[in-house]
Amino acid sequence: MAPISRAAAVSVLALIAACGDPASPQAEQEERHGAPEASPSLPWPLTQFPELPEIARAVPEARVELGNLLFYDPILSSDQETACATCHSEFRGMSDALPRAVGNGAGPLAGPGREGPNTLRRNSPALFNLAFRRMLNWDGGVESMEEQAILPLLAADELNLDPKDAVAELKAIPEYVELFAEAFPENPGVTVDNLASALAAFQRTMVSNRSLYDAYARGETEVFDDELVEGMFLFAEMGCSDCHVPPLFESDTFANRNIEEHEGVIDDGRAEVTGSTDDIGKFRTPTLRNVFDTEPYFHNGSEKELSEAVRHELEQSDLPFTDEEAYLIYRFIDEALRDDSRSAIRPRNVPSGLPTPLDGPIFPGR
Repeated sequence: MAPISRAAAVSVLALIAACGDPASPQAEQEERHGAPEASPSLPWPLTQFPELPEIARAVPEARVELGNLLFYDPILSSDQETACATCHSEFRGMSDALPRAVGNGAGPLAGPGREGPNTLRRNSPALFNLAFRRMLNWDGGVESMEEQAILPLLAADELNLDPKDAVAELKAIPEYVELFAEAFPENPGVTVDNLASALAAFQRTMVSNRSLYDAYARGETEVFDDELVEGMFLFAEMGCSDCHVPPLFESDTFANRNIEEHEGVIDDGRAEVTGSTDDIGKFRTPTLRNVFDTEPYFHNGSEKELSEAVRHELEQSDLPFTDEEAYLIYRFIDEALRDDSRSAIRPRNVPSGLPTPLDGPIFPGR
């Protein structure tokens, strides 16, 4: 279906809404029997959400469950207080609400207020829809989720634990030995490769494709009001969708968005991978799905508010825009792309017996 104008889209939506009450018994009956839904008016070609890659299909549930436990278990850090979930919390949109991540040595507290000797250069990216990416991290320097799962252990300012030492720690816990055997029946050992595979398998389950936008794109046009339709068309008109490409609203592209670095921090971005001076200051285009919950923004967390991050990006386009147009784009991003229904689930306990990172509203004073 060819894209149509923003004004026409709003008119079409109004006509669709006038044709009947979607909550009526007749409408419910039609829905149960598969009545055709209205064709959505989109400013871009309708693209189906991608299928999971083969590596993410038919994964034993035991492997995913093992990855979940490992993700929250501080046994994988040198201080035995820091876990993957310290920087990627379900309470923070699978990020940590800090401008820049803080690694080991900062105690068990996660999220706002976490301070320590190992502050990283970059903001913790959210983990939604990692399964569909060809390049990971802000600089795109990693191509495999299994490789990425091990890198924080190797980094002195992150988990700071030799993977071989991590495996030795896990082997000393009978419950983990059993869990690895169940998760990897063909190769039932506690190994670095199986550790990486379990963590990657778990993270690939964090798929976000149940947002209002997804419903609208399926033809459930009543879920969008006129403002959301207009905001979506403005999102396209201002060039936002050229990099934040639907339906994932991200891409394996890199751009310099004129983000000022923090004092004393040197970060050349993509150039640190390619060695090309043309790539200095370029960073990967992040997903906008669930971005409402992942403040602060940009590769170094330099912008606290989503609305201001949107304005900054619009200013980079060199196209004129009004405050109202900026608001409509912000509202589309903020409301239409929300779906954290398959976020991580924090276990009550982990096999090491160590406490999981202290985070979220369940803790006093949070």
